[in-house]
Amino acid sequence: MRKFFENLLDWIYKKKCYFCGSSKECVKMCSNCYDTLEHLPAEINRTFNGINIYCAGEYSKNLQKMIRGIKYHRQSDLAYYMAKFMYEYWQKLGLEGDFQIVPVPIYPKRRKKRKYNHMDLVGEELSKLSGYELNTSLIKRIKDTKPQYNLKKAQRLVNLDKAFEVDKTKLIENKRVLLIDDICTTGSTFEEMIRELNKAEIYDIVCFATTTPYMG
Repeated sequence: MRKFFENLLDWIYKKKCYFCGSSKECVKMCSNCYDTLEHLPAEINRTFNGINIYCAGEYSKNLQKMIRGIKYHRQSDLAYYMAKFMYEYWQKLGLEGDFQIVPVPIYPKRRKKRKYNHMDLVGEELSKLSGYELNTSLIKRIKDTKPQYNLKKAQRLVNLDKAFEVDKTKLIENKRVLLIDDICTTGSTFEEMIRELNKAEIYDIVCFATTTPYMG
């Protein structure tokens, strides 16, 4: 019933595309704008401790606007399109096994301010598309870190040191761990999470980011 009323309100108020302003399709991202999104080659972006890191697209244009919209401007409906873009790339990789989706967590104070962890929302949508189980309990962020974008590699490592805590009792047995994040710049966030998972004797991990500031 709630969905019916949401759809009715969308029709009445003509939901506009966040990217071009068109109301023809009454969606947050119209098909024309979605079709402008481009995947990077289906290959390993980098590795750390033997763990592969993949990035679906370049952090620019509409992908950049998508991430900033869901992350900072409460455009939560964009989670579906972000997950769809990631899943289409994921299918190209052809990786085997059953996974548990583990979104990069944010500190509780920041979550309260934003009203949600955007990667949890993306994880929910990715779970629906892939059939993989969502696991938001395995890793917690226990340190209120500074924003990473102005920090150099060495500063990022210090900033993220002891930022995460793993609860091995929350691991879903017989499922590989799929860590997901929005942007992979230097890989520092994934690296710190991998270290903590390895300390808990969890090694079967794949890392997957929506975008990277890809230099070609």
